[in-house]
Amino acid sequence: MKPVWDLAIVGAGPAGTAAALGALAADPTLSVLLLDRTGFPRDKTCGDGIAPHVLDLLASVGVTGLVDDWTPVRRLALEHDGLVVDREMQRATWVVPREVFDARLVEAATAAGAQLVEHRVRSVELRPDCVLLDGTIAAKVVVGADGAQSVVRRALGVKPAPAALALRGYAPTRDGRDARQVIVYGPGRQPSYAWSFDRGDGLSNVGYGEALHPGRPHPTRADLLAKLEQLLPDSTRDGTSWKAHHLPLTTWTWRPQLGRVLLAGDAAALINPMTGEGIYYAVATGLHAGRAARAGSEAGATYRKLVRPLAAHFRHATLAGRLSGSPRILDAGIRGAAADQRVFDDLVALGLADGRITSRVLRSLVGR
Repeated sequence: MKPVWDLAIVGAGPAGTAAALGALAADPTLSVLLLDRTGFPRDKTCGDGIAPHVLDLLASVGVTGLVDDWTPVRRLALEHDGLVVDREMQRATWVVPREVFDARLVEAATAAGAQLVEHRVRSVELRPDCVLLDGTIAAKVVVGADGAQSVVRRALGVKPAPAALALRGYAPTRDGRDARQVIVYGPGRQPSYAWSFDRGDGLSNVGYGEALHPGRPHPTRADLLAKLEQLLPDSTRDGTSWKAHHLPLTTWTWRPQLGRVLLAGDAAALINPMTGEGIYYAVATGLHAGRAARAGSEAGATYRKLVRPLAAHFRHATLAGRLSGSPRILDAGIRGAAADQRVFDDLVALGLADGRITSRVLRSLVGR
């Protein structure tokens, strides 16, 4: 272990490995430490959808071929209260278990020069010239990429974000749900939806999630499974690996902190409130956090500048999440996407990457 690392990253998921890759692509001489509480490969509860935009980001730092041996998924179906749109996307997505995808990212980061250590970080101490982790690991800059229950975020005093709760499992792909990602929205206020994402190997990632509300009891495992079965009948039969997880949702006001400690991905509460997408934002903010690490004590200010366009997208995504909370607007969006491929494509970009609410989408919503 070095006396003082240039960059220490807490968490070696997509946000953490992207931070390592971004830092080493910007300056291969940096000393980069990746800390994770578990070894790899390891499972992570998720919808497993990998948008092509994620692969674009990784290609920008020389990482390619991560999903070449998996089957591309070209169709997306959205359904609510009998209304359906089922279209081909402009670009294919992939459904790859995080046990596979994350391990490949770790391999890419260590091949680039990062050092991986299995270690659970429990304390973060800010000092004038460095950050001290657990009283023994010193770094000029720290990136907190340790997920929804981030220790680093709590150490910074960042308030908890609004959240959703989701349950995921793997089950045989049912007839009519093959070669596509299927999302069925629940009744009443949104967001709440069930999903079935075909992996292309005979199994699908299936699950159900809904927003949590203060003062209301959280749904139980049995509740989540029942709602999944209600919206997507026969989804749970022969299902395995059922796991629940919290999704910290982004808000209008996301703005990175100044200083030597940066937050990325779920640790920064960067989950799209309309779709639950998180991997794109984890990789995007991780890359930017890594690039900003060269600035030392000014890393936070540099990070703010780099993520400014993404922060603008989150304002659009937050607004879209609130609008889609209305069943009438959700139905108008589905009708508009069914009538116009361009509206469909705009909504996909807004939900899976860094798209905006376009004038075309607004005209479609207002007209319907």
